[in-house]
Amino acid sequence: MADEPKEKWTNYLALTTVLIAVCATLSTFKGGGYSTKSLLSQQKASDQWAFFEAKSIKAYLFDSQKENLNIQKKMLPKDVKNEGNILIYQNAIDTIAKKVKKYEAEKAQISIEAKKFEAERDECKLHSSAFGMAVIFLQVAILLSSIAALIKRKYLWYISMVIGIFGIVYFINGFLLFFNA
Repeated sequence: MADEPKEKWTNYLALTTVLIAVCATLSTFKGGGYSTKSLLSQQKASDQWAFFEAKSIKAYLFDSQKENLNIQKKMLPKDVKNEGNILIYQNAIDTIAKKVKKYEAEKAQISIEAKKFEAERDECKLHSSAFGMAVIFLQVAILLSSIAALIKRKYLWYISMVIGIFGIVYFINGFLLFFNA
């Protein structure tokens, strides 16, 4: 039983298939990592928006209380006996106005934080999408390389390398984002 002489191109086929498989594996892990980071950023943004809404409700309640005190103060008769009461009302109104202003400032800061998390989420989605496209092309390239090795068809290997190049471009794009997937 004599062994058939091995065709030299099959060595290159094996090497390119291994390289493509390594890129596919790395793409899968990096894409999953970015996907997880995207979900965490979305959760953090949602938490910030919920905090924003809580501050809005508090500000609204205090603002309503301030309006109510203003109405009550206006209903007091304007005489010497009520000057103390008017002063008490005004102090309460001023205190509440400061609280409303504080909540509005806090809301502005919370909004900035929420938008920062949303931007991080969006960027992670772009990375994850690029790595996902890389995995698709790289898996197809591996499939075609395997078929080329089984049926010993060089043209299938060439096709797999072309598809693999697209996969590698998307793999690199997953890191650099030179174009959106």
